[in-house]
Amino acid sequence: MTIEDWRVEIDKIDAELLRLLNARAEIAVRVGESKRVAGLSVLNRGREREVVERARRGNRGPLDGDAVERLFRAVIRESRRLQTQLAAEAQEAAR
Repeated sequence: MTIEDWRVEIDKIDAELLRLLNARAEIAVRVGESKRVAGLSVLNRGREREVVERARRGNRGPLDGDAVERLFRAVIRESRRLQTQLAAEAQEAAR
């Protein structure tokens, strides 16, 4: 394969990653709504540790464990940001 062929493959994977990240974010929004209704905190360090540890255990490389952890922590941080933002908007709308 040529460099361009490899780049086409990367572009396809990038599109799939984006689709999956947005699907995950949609579910995180629903989880955030459930937390808000139940009066639970957006932050759940135990759950976040579980997600990161599961990703590290499931990693078969070539990314190393630290890279996987950084990537998943960034995804988790964005999910938490979405949940916090939507909770604030719901609180504002309730006023």
